[in-house]
Amino acid sequence: MPLSIFRRKDKTGKPVGSWIIRGTIGGARVYESTGTGNKKAAEILRAKREHEINQRLALGKSATLTFAEAALTYLEAGGEARFVAPLLLHFGEKTRLIDIDNEAINRAAESLLAGLEPATINRQLITPISAIYNLAVDDGHVTPRRFRRRPEPKGKTRWLTPAEADRLIGCCEPHLLPIVAFLLGSGVRTSEALGLRVENLHLDTRQALILPETSKGGSYRMVEFPERSRRLIAACRPAEAGAVFRTPKGAAYKLRTGSGGQIEAAFTKARTEARLGADVTPHTLRHTWATWFYAATRDFVRLMDLGGWTKPSTAMRYTKLAPRDLPAELEAHGWTFAGAIETSTPPAQIRAVK
Repeated sequence: MPLSIFRRKDKTGKPVGSWIIRGTIGGARVYESTGTGNKKAAEILRAKREHEINQRLALGKSATLTFAEAALTYLEAGGEARFVAPLLLHFGEKTRLIDIDNEAINRAAESLLAGLEPATINRQLITPISAIYNLAVDDGHVTPRRFRRRPEPKGKTRWLTPAEADRLIGCCEPHLLPIVAFLLGSGVRTSEALGLRVENLHLDTRQALILPETSKGGSYRMVEFPERSRRLIAACRPAEAGAVFRTPKGAAYKLRTGSGGQIEAAFTKARTEARLGADVTPHTLRHTWATWFYAATRDFVRLMDLGGWTKPSTAMRYTKLAPRDLPAELEAHGWTFAGAIETSTPPAQIRAVK
């Protein structure tokens, strides 16, 4: 319980002597004089004393609290787990949380993520360590510490023009075609698409429910897709139960959150045949959807909602990429999004689905 102050009283009930601090913090009982009869000064001394005791208790805990213990608390509190396991293996069971500083992070980056881009190191190493450490700070176990993030180059966000998307679609193998159509039309991440189940795909209303176990944000999200995506998916006859999208052998994909590796070989083949560069990856289709959707609708709120972004700054970049004639070009290629604004430029003849 917090400390408090009081004064003794004489036989007449009149306060006498100095104010006294009393109470119990962390199992330690406190009963001591402030040395002053001034209540305001005594209250300041009480607050200072309480802070000193809390700091001492925190330092005592931080001397023994391990990274593994702090990580477990973080996971139990609902923290994102996908990048924590490699960190636990690297730091082991005995590394104290207070011993993890920028130099320790540098060594971990060299061991776990050598040669990878700064953005990857920030996302897979520094962000989870910071989250684990900050929770320990909130719990009073350690004092605040700032970890240096790697500078990320601000390069151009790659997205496909409707003509490039047509070429990619035309080069997809049968099992890859509905996946690409869904990614282009809904903007979901690859792991979210491959984890989609038949009962959560609503072709009649052109919607799909993304489940927490496949979502990066760990929450339910209903997404939408245009008619062209619906026709491409339906034409490939999705499975009647279980996973919607399947391997060439008819098996469900093994889910690996945050990765498009399950379809990498087939996607690379289609990309090469479509004469697209190595900068086009499955995740490029998410950039493409976001750029297309905003250009067609000018609806930033729905862009964030459907895309599953929590920070406006993340989605904001897609509002600045498209030329003014993109909405008409999208309609000409059959990509009509719900809520699309009318354009003054008459669209060209809508092309065939494939």
